[in-house]
Amino acid sequence: QVQLVESGGGLVPPGGSLRLSCAISGSTSNYMSWYRQAPGQQREYIAGISTVGTTGYSRPVKGRFTISWDAASNELYLEMVNLKPEDTAVYYCHDIKLNVWGQGTQVTVSS
Repeated sequence: QVQLVESGGGLVPPGGSLRLSCAISGSTSNYMSWYRQAPGQQREYIAGISTVGTTGYSRPVKGRFTISWDAASNELYLEMVNLKPEDTAVYYCHDIKLNVWGQGTQVTVSS
């Protein structure tokens, strides 16, 4: 059974950076993604990556966020730079095909 555990969230000022990690245990499908959910809003897709390295990003984060997948350590990452207050949300890693979610990690962008 797949388990996903996110870490790396925190409080950063606008313009700051964070790297989120998702520790993966078990055998995932061949596509992993990051989602986020801001207070009072629906959970939204922000980035995805396949086992062959094909990536995709939503428009609000493209050019600022980078998704990567380290097969050797079985960790999924989300590098975030130039963070904005509107990036404040709980961030989740997700295996779409197996419909498995992590517990989430809070990112707060505020001065």
